[in-house]
Amino acid sequence: MLTRAETGELLSLMRTAATQAGAMALDWFRAGEPTPARIEWKGGVSPVSEADFAVDNYLRDRLGALMPEAGWLSEETADSAERLSRSRVFIVDPIDGTRAFIGGDPRWAVCAALVEDGRPVVGVLHMPAAGLTFEARAGEGATLNGRRITASGQQLLAGARIAGPPRLMDNMAKSGIVFEREAKIPSLAYRLARVAAGEIDVGIASTDAWDWDIAAADLIIREAGGLLTDLDEREPVYNRANPRHGILGAAPARLHGELIAALRDAAKAPRS
Repeated sequence: MLTRAETGELLSLMRTAATQAGAMALDWFRAGEPTPARIEWKGGVSPVSEADFAVDNYLRDRLGALMPEAGWLSEETADSAERLSRSRVFIVDPIDGTRAFIGGDPRWAVCAALVEDGRPVVGVLHMPAAGLTFEARAGEGATLNGRRITASGQQLLAGARIAGPPRLMDNMAKSGIVFEREAKIPSLAYRLARVAAGEIDVGIASTDAWDWDIAAADLIIREAGGLLTDLDEREPVYNRANPRHGILGAAPARLHGELIAALRDAAKAPRS
């Protein structure tokens, strides 16, 4: 287990690496305009830019040098079962919200987390185009641009500010829950981090969330007094053979149980 001093030093170094990676990505970013970066399509449906690959390579070199014994899992690196034998693994999304990045929307993030025995212990979520940096380390709280953050004091779903997939929110509304819908947030990591900052009360992820989308944000939420779990109220376990997750709900601890109960019902409701 890493010591408090070790996680503190590691967080500082990871912050620097994420900040420098974000500056690299900004070379291809054009606010309000399409990126000049070369675009490819994964599976014909998911875009990835040359910026994603450049940031991924940079972070792999920088973070790998910080802890050579750690494994590696990233959206833009071919996966290897070798990571499964490592108790510590860096989990990275070089650009979370690639569609936003490509289209000139500043709501994209460089995400990096160190996972130890399946749970994140250090996490950084850096948004260079928006000027935001969320970070946390286990047992030491969460910050936004260096200031401590906490999840909201909302205790009921009624009246809560919620961001998530339209189908699940539609089904929650049909069940009679009256809440405030937030506009679509293109980066899942940022959607969850906004729960940690108390800017929204609830963040929901559908069944297409992967380790790299949520690991850093998960720690930030937990350290801000919130919870991120699946529909059985289990916290995500990272660095499994299959790094994909089911429906997840994030909320302040006092609201979380009601949220998960509502999500169970919403997930079972038939498609209209």
